Amino acid sequence: MKDEQVLERSPLVLDQRSRERYFEDGFLVVPGYVGTAWLDRLRAVVAAKIEESRAVSASDDQFDLAPDHSAEKPNIRRLRKAVDQHPELWAFAHDPSVVDLVADLLGPDVRFHSSKLNFKWSDGGDAVQWHQDIPAWPHTSFSVLTFGVYLDDTRSEQGPLVALPGTHRGTLFEQFDDAGRWTGALSARDVATLPTDRVAEMCGPAGTVVMIHCRVVHASSVNNSARFRPLLLNVYSAADTLPITPAPSPTKRTGVLVRGQEPLHVHWDPYEGRLPPRWDQVGYRSIFAAQSAARPAEVTAAGYPPP
Repeated sequence: MKDEQVLERSPLVLDQRSRERYFEDGFLVVPGYVGTAWLDRLRAVVAAKIEESRAVSASDDQFDLAPDHSAEKPNIRRLRKAVDQHPELWAFAHDPSVVDLVADLLGPDVRFHSSKLNFKWSDGGDAVQWHQDIPAWPHTSFSVLTFGVYLDDTRSEQGPLVALPGTHRGTLFEQFDDAGRWTGALSARDVATLPTDRVAEMCGPAGTVVMIHCRVVHASSVNNSARFRPLLLNVYSAADTLPITPAPSPTKRTGVLVRGQEPLHVHWDPYEGRLPPRWDQVGYRSIFAAQSAARPAEVTAAGYPPP
């Protein structure tokens, strides 16, 4: 379904101006959208997974661990394939309050794609360099978004998500280095072409939802606070928008229709970007692993990834 067709439909959750702002900026912040009941359930999962990680010494199909992770001081970068790791995470991913909000931006028929939970540990949790999401998992159209929810209050010092407004309407960047290796990040040359003086922070109280268009350039800085910043991220597509390459981290629920009906036709947009590696052949761990292998994480004095 095209953007203008989505906007012609009556909204379920959002006001019309918020929907328009998403299509103008490439992202939307909905403060405090997820209520206390769900937050308590999700935080209980986080606490259980932290305890479980104490028995793990190396990254595996569930945990992406930072190099200094230990039983005494856990440091999980990411819970991979999150909806496969606990039933509560899948229950949340297809809860009507979630998929109705997504439907306001993608249309009534919604498909689940993937899921992860980023921890962004305290006192130095990893930065994420400028990147776009869709080059890692191309689809037949750009009607794909990430639904993120902050499980705790998130302010500037915790390394919130940041985005460059309007970049979803611009270039689709290659995220490979000069040797042809996948980096999951824009090159310094490409970042230099962008309006990095227009960084928009996506902060908010616990339960704040961030909706991120698959093409918008976004990042996050180091967490310099004393509190970690758990962020659950679920990816959805319009049901008529289908993947054209294998997913980096497919879940048991990848491709499941979570709202509406199966379409009769496919939505096609020209995909002018370079295809990613064949993840089903080469494997994939996380954006943290890809970016740290490509170059050391850096931040500017303002806390954002460098141009």
